[in-house]
Amino acid sequence: MSSSPPTASTARQRWYSCAASDVGHVRKVNEDAFLDAREQSLWVVADGMGGHSRGDRASQAIIEELHSFVAATSARASLDDLVRRMNAANRFCRESSDGQVMGSTVAALYLHGNRAYLLWAGDSRIYRYRGGDFAQLTEDHSLVQELHRLGELTAEEAENHPSSNVITRAVGVGDELDVQVRQLDLLAGDRFLLCSDGLFKDVKPTEVHANLIRPAPRQALDALMALALRRGGTDNVTGIVVQVPFGQMLD
Repeated sequence: MSSSPPTASTARQRWYSCAASDVGHVRKVNEDAFLDAREQSLWVVADGMGGHSRGDRASQAIIEELHSFVAATSARASLDDLVRRMNAANRFCRESSDGQVMGSTVAALYLHGNRAYLLWAGDSRIYRYRGGDFAQLTEDHSLVQELHRLGELTAEEAENHPSSNVITRAVGVGDELDVQVRQLDLLAGDRFLLCSDGLFKDVKPTEVHANLIRPAPRQALDALMALALRRGGTDNVTGIVVQVPFGQMLD
């Protein structure tokens, strides 16, 4: 999907990014959707809720709302616009659901100056690799994550719990959308991975790390996609790798 022309606030900065999505080996419909709008410093993964009504339409509604986003001069104005657009997608899903659930997770990365902004609802994830350190930057909005936070499940038990696909926040599941926002510093050389749960649920964090550090972003993404599909491809698989070039001047 193409994106809008660069604005004055983003044209001086250059990111490299690549994206891929696969229906997998079991599902007949790809309910994932993504946006690679590097000219606007925005990347989004949306994962339609399987088993519900029109999950593919819900994820696409998010991307359609965000596709026309144009970065503002200030980060605050851009964030307000992004949240407004996600709320518009939420209203569309509620009004179009015919009394059923028409929902999707969302994970978005927006870069502005020397800051990275994460916006998410659900269990699509954003990871970062920086100078030897690998971290999951988002926390799943899921039942098992909440039980783990309360100390009722260990990390291993949460990972293998039969209710691991039960999420507690998503676009379209309630009249009000609760988007979590996180702000982080941005450094030259940072590499991010946005992905749906189809990529990480059969791939261990250590394996995500090992493949994300491959020399080129496209090599990293291709390896991660192939590994997830080789492990069974039981769900749709979507990923985006975003690279902040070494030597990039961030202001």
